[in-house]
Amino acid sequence: MIAAPSHRALPLRRGADDPNAVRYPRLSAGGLFSNLALLVIGLAFLLPLLWLLLASVDSHAGWAIRLPNLTTANYRDALANGGWRPLLNSFYLAAVTSVVATILALMAGYPLSRRHVPGKRLFMLGILFLSGLPVTMMLVPIYQLYVKLNWLNSIFTMGLFLAATALPFAIWLVKNFIDTIPIEFEEAAAIEGAGTLRTMLFVVLPLSLPGLAVTAIYTFIAAWGAFVVPLVLDQNPGQQPGTVALYQFLGAHGVIQFGPLAAFSLMFSLPVVILYLFVSKSLSGAFTFGGGVRG
Repeated sequence: MIAAPSHRALPLRRGADDPNAVRYPRLSAGGLFSNLALLVIGLAFLLPLLWLLLASVDSHAGWAIRLPNLTTANYRDALANGGWRPLLNSFYLAAVTSVVATILALMAGYPLSRRHVPGKRLFMLGILFLSGLPVTMMLVPIYQLYVKLNWLNSIFTMGLFLAATALPFAIWLVKNFIDTIPIEFEEAAAIEGAGTLRTMLFVVLPLSLPGLAVTAIYTFIAAWGAFVVPLVLDQNPGQQPGTVALYQFLGAHGVIQFGPLAAFSLMFSLPVVILYLFVSKSLSGAFTFGGGVRG
């Protein structure tokens, strides 16, 4: 029996008129210019980060980006004055701001989303306008108010003010997140005899946790990077957050300690990056309510 000669499978060539052919866009001059512009912008953001990494381990750090003389002394110097206290103060301040703003935003966003509120549209526009006001416009009257209430030099009361400044945008975020939750879930709970508070706590709250997490992260990062408010409202050196503690590396007569400054900046940035990476895993695909309601 003679075996038939084997033929190697050859790839099919698709013609230009084949509808299944994969067509790749040609590179135009405008596309090339856009890619180059994005590359330049990316390098503009990458170079400061590269300097930060190299200067933090360089014994002779300066303005320029260069290969470092490896050392860990910059991190020891960054923690020498005050240790971890500024970072802990920043965490406490950001935590108070985030918790207070998120809870109040939920209490305000739920009725704005589910109830008929007279003038709700105008109210929401006012909230959006207030979220764009700079904090520095309110510092002088807030300082006078804190003096009368004896609230100065307190991280907790300072967190309350930061929560108030972040509350307008937090309400806007939470209200829009609750709008995405189907009303049928609450109607089913009402049929079972659940009241408004019980429905909000056991139905709306679990479904809106991803939205509340986004709101909490936003307020946390805003409070973590606050500088002007802690500088004005808290003069206690032992309660300075990390943003104010960065001043210790400027030195006298404008002499900047580049190495400790870069090291402290890296340590100050890590908690926010870790928090974002940790929470982003739980936020992927969070708002999928399509399977909870039958058509």
